[in-house]
Formats: sequence, structure tokens, C-alpha cells
Amino acid sequence: MQNNLVIVESPAKAKTIEKFLGTGYKVLSSYGHIRDLKKRAFSIDIADNFKPIYEIPEDKKKVVEELKAEAKKADMVWLASDEDREGEAISWHLFEVLKLKPEKTKRIVFHEITKTAILKAIEHPRDINVDLVNAQQARRVLDRIVGFELSPVLWKKIKPALSAGRVQSVAVRLIVDREREIQGFVSEASFRVTAVFDDGNGNEVRAELNRRFKTKEEAKDFLEKCIGAEFKIEDITTRPVKKSPAAPFTTSTLQQEAARKLGYTVAQTMMLAQRLYENGLITYMRTDSVNLSELALGTSRETIVSLMGERYAKTRQYATKTKGAQEAHEAIRPTYMANQSVEGTSQEQRLYELIWKRTLASQMADAELEKTTATISISGVEDVFVAVGEVVTFDGFLRVYKESYDDDAEQESENRLLPQLVVGQQFTNREIQAVERYTQAPPRYTEASLVRKLEELGIGRPSTYAPTISTVQQRGYVEKGNREGVQRTYEVLKLTAGKIKESTRTEMTGSEKSKLLPTDVGTVVNDFLMEYFPAIMDYNFTANVEKEFDEVAEGEKPWTGLMEQFYQKFHPLVEQTLSVKSEHKVGERVLGIDPSSGKPVSVKIGRFGPMAQIGSAEDEEKPRFAQLNKEHSLETITLEEALELFKFPRALGDIDGKPVTVGKGKFGPYIRYENTYVSIPKTVDPLSVTLEEAEQMLKDKQEAEAKKVIKTFAENPDLQILNGRYGPYIAYQKKNYKIPENVEPADLNLDACFKVIELQKEKSETRKVIRSAKKKK
Repeated sequence: MQNNLVIVESPAKAKTIEKFLGTGYKVLSSYGHIRDLKKRAFSIDIADNFKPIYEIPEDKKKVVEELKAEAKKADMVWLASDEDREGEAISWHLFEVLKLKPEKTKRIVFHEITKTAILKAIEHPRDINVDLVNAQQARRVLDRIVGFELSPVLWKKIKPALSAGRVQSVAVRLIVDREREIQGFVSEASFRVTAVFDDGNGNEVRAELNRRFKTKEEAKDFLEKCIGAEFKIEDITTRPVKKSPAAPFTTSTLQQEAARKLGYTVAQTMMLAQRLYENGLITYMRTDSVNLSELALGTSRETIVSLMGERYAKTRQYATKTKGAQEAHEAIRPTYMANQSVEGTSQEQRLYELIWKRTLASQMADAELEKTTATISISGVEDVFVAVGEVVTFDGFLRVYKESYDDDAEQESENRLLPQLVVGQQFTNREIQAVERYTQAPPRYTEASLVRKLEELGIGRPSTYAPTISTVQQRGYVEKGNREGVQRTYEVLKLTAGKIKESTRTEMTGSEKSKLLPTDVGTVVNDFLMEYFPAIMDYNFTANVEKEFDEVAEGEKPWTGLMEQFYQKFHPLVEQTLSVKSEHKVGERVLGIDPSSGKPVSVKIGRFGPMAQIGSAEDEEKPRFAQLNKEHSLETITLEEALELFKFPRALGDIDGKPVTVGKGKFGPYIRYENTYVSIPKTVDPLSVTLEEAEQMLKDKQEAEAKKVIKTFAENPDLQILNGRYGPYIAYQKKNYKIPENVEPADLNLDACFKVIELQKEKSETRKVIRSAKKKK
């Protein structure tokens, strides 16, 4: 029996593949890349045709030694890393580092981990695709050049420890541009008119006027014309409408739908999809193809017919619209369509169910609807009301799956069913209402909508969306957060029983949750790069680079030529920018003059983030500094708000010769006395709190902490008996152990405490065993 060694990237993948291969095959994992550019060095030899200088990281040396030893023993080495550029590069690095011989090495690829796919791959091995490897090297080298040369510029001009990235910087630009669009948006009001009619048979018909009014006077004038007017049906059109299902999932559409339907982050979706793939449950999760294999089409049809009947099945093949789709193999789908559910964590199960439903729906019949539009005339007025009703005559794919949208209210408005209507039929109006509505600012990006925008612009590829979004947040350029809404009043005019009533109502507007918001640092870095490196920040440049990577992957362009062309323009720009001297620090904004000192007040990015400053470095007296609060931004903070920051810390006086101060931190105002901090309640103004009030707050805290401690032990200071919100407990080595109800905590000695700890540990182990047994069942 031949001795075969199969090398994959992950242990989970190795485990799954090992099940399908018989004796004579050993499957090992490389745990991702075994070699990369040196971490703290430039690692690119510009003079030697941009040659990358690779190293084996310390944590991979042991893995490499093991793989080398096994490769020497093997008659044949099968490189089975993923089928995209990154996977091809992993195989190439393994070939080079393990010093494999071409005649004893085979490269195999598959886009699903099933027995059929693995055995078929072994029957059809190929050589390493050097063009794909070069495309990966081109991306890696270009990104290293940009990051390594731009970062020192940012350190010098803005603040230390900043970094820039080709795709990440463009993603930050999108978020900053959107924020400015929102800040500059001027909302316009108009009056939307809706009516509730009675068809004479007790049925309610809701309709909307075919235009909106600019002013309250115009709306009121229209309502007055409706008093005593006749309303009748002028026209009815009924037409059949068909809705077709969405294509099966690509990486981008899976990330978007998982965010909207399941609330998963982009990184979370990719982690779960990776697990499903490695366990052989879905096809490869990095793809921009919507294509399905003949086998998938056949098994989908069988599943639909067996579950719902022949009428629901309609085989469809979708075309990939993404230009230069690099992983154009197959869409993300279950490996076995007959499996409606799988084993795994609840999150994995929910993601699998989403993929299964979307795939199945893509092969189902159109939904058939009947749309009725009734035009209702108003005597003496040219405007008309329009009533729309929709009824599903055949649910088709909607039986399984309905696509979500970022703006569900607009895209999926609830359509009502209209009663039986005839032309000429007269209505009586129950109520006509004109409500003031405002135009909405564009919404901030969610992770999902940012992925969609990046894909639209041709920026990045399936493998880059998740890391890009994670990186801009880790770097502190973007944060995920909420925006509180503001209260707004709006006018309502209501015509009922021949009388018009006017009222003013209030609503919350502009509140957003889990949106991507630019930080001050992100905004300043973005503006700096836009000014000095506009080419790097240009959406078309970034998209064109991706196309050129595709051309390298297809063997149409040498990758080194691409680097040469880029570097000749980019490097002189870096040197030129470093030499530019500016009067003000990048991002600095002068707000005005401090009335008490007559010195300038400014805001800028300091060593520890955004800050306000009174005075300048040239003054004899040192400038004063204050950190900006979370609710402030460099762009919008006012002089008054900045001066407010310098009111803290506020000295209240001394207790026993030691100072008591009022400070303001990220969690709000507090009293400080030596190393004791007490939060000031929201009901107390930190600017008017007295020394006596502060002393009382400190005393209250001391008493509360004293009540918390029931007993301590001099012979073992690590162990304490404490009072908690759920009753007394033992705290020992950063872990808590509940004290049984029938035991008096104050009576426990040290030995008894350890007996309680042992008892609680045993109970915990028993519960784990029971849970594990239930899962296996």
C-alpha cells in the first residue's frame, strides 16, 4: 500500500477528510500559512524586482519540522489547501519550504468536503497554479508597501502607532463621507395625505393621494375641498405579477442576509461558515459565483418535489454578474440538499438553515400575485386617490424564503387586500388625514450594507470583506455604535364628520443601532490621506488594482510590472509628504478665545486621542489639556463645550489633609479621595457638589463595602466570605462559590469553606455530565 500524505490548512478539515480516505492516507494540517513576510521588517527587496523576503514564524517552526519529517516518509504528498488564491499560495509555500519533489507532489482542489468530491479530486490532480500564487503575492506585496511606507507618515503628521491599508483606508473613506453627508443633510417637510373610505358594504378601503403638499396651507386647502365632495372609482386595473427568487448565496450576499435575518457580524458569519465547510456540510464559503452544479440542481429538485410537489419546482441556473469573479466555481450551498438541518451549535444550525432555504428557494417556482390598483376621483378636484391591493395566488418560493432588505419599511411594505370593487362605485369618506413627513438623511452603514457597497464599487474580493471591516474597527478608525434620536414635532390635519381638526404631535427621529461610525482619529487620517494621497483613496484606483490582480491570476500580466508601475508614482509622494512642514497639526481646529485667559482654544488629535487645548506651545505658561468626551467630535464641538471640559478636575477641599476632587471620566462624573472613587448620581450636578456631600458619598461607599465583607481569614487572605446580590458566597482565587441556604456564613471556619468549595465543584461536574449525556441523545 502506497504511503500518502495529504496536507490541508485546518485540523477540522483534516479530520473530515480523513473519514473519506482509506488506509494508506495520512491527513495533516499546516494550520494556515507556514510562511509569511517578516513581521517587523519591510521584507520586500525593491531592487531585486520586488522580491518578497519570507520567514517561518516562531509558532510555525514545530509544525514545519513535523510536516518535513512526514513528507520525507511519504511516497506521494497531496497539497489540498483551499481552491482560491490564498489556498494556492499556502500550497506553494508548503512545496518550497518542505523542499518537495515535483514527481512526488500533487495539488488537488475541491469546493466541498464530501467523499465524492475528495475522491474525484484525487483522480484529477493538477500542478500548482503559479499565476494564482503571483496574484496573491501581488496583493500581499502591494499592501505591505502601502502599509509600511504610509504608516510612518501618519506617525509623524498625526500621532504614533497609526497605520494605513489600501482597502481599509477606502472603507473608512466611505464611512466618513456618509457621516458628512448626514451632518450636512437638510430635511424638507411635506404633507402626505391618506384616506379611509367606506365602500357602502361596511368594508374599509385605504388610499393615498397621488401627490404631496409642500405647505400646511396647501394641505388644509385640499381638505376643505374634500368637505362634501363625492368620491368614486374612476378606474380599476388588475394585473398578474410574478416574483422570482434571489440567486443562491455568494460570500457577500450571505454576509448581508445573516446580518439582517440573524444579527450576525460579518466576521461571525465567516467563522461559522468556515466550520460548516470544514465539517463537510456546505460548499466553499469564499466565492462570488451564483452557479450551482448539475448534481445540486438535481438534488434540489428532488427535495422540492418530495416536500411540496412538482408545481413548486423550477430548475434555474444563475449567471455571475461580478466582473472578474476570482472564485467562480459554485455558490454557497449545502453539500446534501436532503439535509434540512445539521448537528452543531445553535448559531451554526441557524446559518445552515438560512443557506439551505436560500438554495432551495432559488430552484423553486415564481410566486404569483394579483395586483389591483383602484383610482378614486374627487369631485371638483383634479387630484386622485390611489388604493393598491395585492393577493398571493400561488406562494411558490415564498413558501420557503423571503429576502430581507436594509430598508424593510420601503422594500417590503404591507400590501392590503381590497374588497370587490366596480368602476363608478361611490365611497363615503370616514377620515382623510394630512400628516407632515420629513425627508430622511441617508442611513449610516451597517457591516452588511458596507460589504454591499464595497462589492458594488469592485473593491476587495470575497476573502477581504470580513478582515477589512474587522481591521478598521481594531485600528480605532471606525466603531460600531448607536446614535440617539432627537425629538421632533410634526403637524397633523384630520378631516372627520365634515370638520378639520389640527394637532401637533412628537416623534423620535434619527435613532440608529449597531451602525459604523467614524472616530475622530479615523476622520483626521482620512482627510490627511485624501489631501496628500488622493490616488490611494480613489475608489476607481482601488477597483482597478483588483482587476489587475485578476489579470495576473489569469496569466495575462507579470505581477512585478504592476508593482513597478505603482511604486514609481507612490514612493516619491511619500517622501514629498514627509518633508512638508505645516503651521498647524493635522486635524487641528481653532475654536476661539478663552474669555478668562485670552488664550486660543483648539482641538486636535493628541498622543492619547482627541483633546482640547488652551494656549499654545510658544506661550511662557504651559498649555492646558483636556480629553474630549465620547459624545464630542473634533468637527462639531463648540467653544462652550470645549471650555466645559476644563472645569474638571474640580478641587473641593481636604479631608484629613488629603485632597478631594470631582473628575469626569468615560463613565461619567466621580468623586476622588486618595485611591477611592465614587460615581456621582445623575441627580447631582458635578459642578455644584460640595465637600460635605462628597464626604457623605465616600462614607456611604465605605459602609456598603463593609457590609459586603462577612468574614476574612488571616491564615488565607485569598479566601473571603462576601455578601452578593444573590446572597452570601465564598470568593476564592477569582472564583465564586454559593453557600447553601441552611448554612450560617458567619459560622464557617476555613476547613468548612473548603468543603463548600469542593461540594460546589462536584455539583458543577455532575451538571456537565448530565448536559453532555442529553446532547448525545
